[in-house]
Amino acid sequence: MNIKRIVLWGFVGVLGCTAILVRFFGLKLVNSGSGMPSMVEFKEDRASHEKRLEEHRRATEQPVAEPATVQAAAPVPAAAPAAGGSYWSDFRGPDRLGIYDEMPILTSWPKGGLRRLWKQPVGGGWAGFSVAKGTIYTIEQRRDDEVVAAYDAATGKEKWTDSWRAHFDESMGGDGPRATPIVDENRVYAVGAEGELRCLDAATGKIVWNKNILKEHGASNLVWAQSFSPLVVDGKLIVLPGGKGASVVAYDKLTGKTLWASQDDQQSYTSPMVATIGGKRQLIVVSAARAMGLTIEDGKLLWDYPWTTEYDINAAQPIVTAPDRFLITAGYGHGSALVELTPNGGKFTAKTVWKNTKLKAKFNSPVLFEGHVYGLDEGILACIDAQTGEQKWKGGRYGYGQILLASGHLVVLTESGGLALVKATPAAHTEVAEFSAIEGKTWAYPAIDSGVIYVRNTREMAAFRIGAR
Repeated sequence: MNIKRIVLWGFVGVLGCTAILVRFFGLKLVNSGSGMPSMVEFKEDRASHEKRLEEHRRATEQPVAEPATVQAAAPVPAAAPAAGGSYWSDFRGPDRLGIYDEMPILTSWPKGGLRRLWKQPVGGGWAGFSVAKGTIYTIEQRRDDEVVAAYDAATGKEKWTDSWRAHFDESMGGDGPRATPIVDENRVYAVGAEGELRCLDAATGKIVWNKNILKEHGASNLVWAQSFSPLVVDGKLIVLPGGKGASVVAYDKLTGKTLWASQDDQQSYTSPMVATIGGKRQLIVVSAARAMGLTIEDGKLLWDYPWTTEYDINAAQPIVTAPDRFLITAGYGHGSALVELTPNGGKFTAKTVWKNTKLKAKFNSPVLFEGHVYGLDEGILACIDAQTGEQKWKGGRYGYGQILLASGHLVVLTESGGLALVKATPAAHTEVAEFSAIEGKTWAYPAIDSGVIYVRNTREMAAFRIGAR
């Protein structure tokens, strides 16, 4: 048999084996965060996954009161919360910075990885977790419904759900909601992929008030759906519809009454933040075309800074690096910039301090530690000097996952579902440990509360003990 026949039959054999793996074992080629189909997974079909999820929930269900299904005419009094703190009750933790400092974490991990507390199936979507009073909250896609779900933090058992008919789907990111719910006092605020906004009682899941922010403000949905987490500040709930004259909207957090609406921008995929820059406490919003500062009380524009990327995608959170400076970053080859704000007649003038392509964080927000910014530069971990933009190192291919900072280390949830621990030092890329936490493509932000890290993707959710005490 000549070499050509050997190669031909080898090729046929590979095709045959691949066909068997695809047909009978669920082998699939899926898109990574680069937008290219470069990840291989053994993935059960959606119907089988939904059946497994439903069977699991029935087997572990706890009796709960039936949630309300209609909008309440007046706020529903919040029930007494369960015991426990509310450290990680917001998107990316306190002040949305991606920093955990409630207690020290383990900086030397066991050989097999962190101790797992529980693991179970979860509905689709890319929302992360918020944690409050011994309960974790997320939003999922279950068949043709979006579902806000509350789980016991210690056991993973479902406490309650609130659902509505909605099913956003697109080929690159897949189906399901994207925005992490938040908890304020005894209420949960959640945004669905198609603009449904709900305020729910945190203990029971009963509706306090709800509305669709896109319909209310005449705004169109984004290509990859509503992805921002709402923000509570000074009694207001800040949302980003992106409508004409209502790009940024403030509601009364208790009643849902519109307090103000501002700007005409098409929105993008970042979440609003509160920061003090130039001595002024303000809202920071990054739309599809610019970063801007708005007054909290009435939404008036204080400053703006042009920031336009390919496909109008801004998804990484900005970082305040000094009393009068912030760093902004984006993917698609755009890079990062350090911006300085100078007071100017009650407003501010924004100017570029430096700008380069040493850090291109796509939908993976960086963190700041001791004057250095750490982030995933198109899937590769990088460190840059916050004041000069100089790249200190680049190394470690973690894909388009997410990172948090804790105890002088970076906790990296990789795109393939691993958890890694990396020293947060400008000296060099030094990985301390890594293990497989969940299986499959993983883009959702992890959460750390009371020494436990919670992770999820579109198929699985799990909890691991990471606290040092």
